[in-house]
Amino acid sequence: MKLLTHNILTSHVKGVTKGYPLLIKATEVRVNEVEFNPQFVSRMIPKLEWSALVQAAEGLLQLGHLQDLPSSLIQDYENNEEFLRKVHRVLLEVEVIEGCLQCPESGREFPISRGVPNMLLNEDDS
Repeated sequence: MKLLTHNILTSHVKGVTKGYPLLIKATEVRVNEVEFNPQFVSRMIPKLEWSALVQAAEGLLQLGHLQDLPSSLIQDYENNEEFLRKVHRVLLEVEVIEGCLQCPESGREFPISRGVPNMLLNEDDS
């Protein structure tokens, strides 16, 4: 699961009002180089929930896979190649292979297996 995907996932457990952002508990993370496309990254940034991306990146930073992202979006980011490369790496190159996502309110965990998060609920959860 790439962090670009993580940025849009939310918990839909019954009774949960704040199911975003999900906490990442990674047990296996891979970094795969992807061709840098500054235009794509620039167009994606306004669509992201920046604070959720920073939180996810910080969690994986402790595992040694990422560089720091600034806590707030920098001005004129479209023209800052160093910044765009950092965001590109976080969004597109780092992938959680195994682990789980945890709902911030209910604590319900959703498994990540072979890079795919399973967000399906049991009957009693929905």
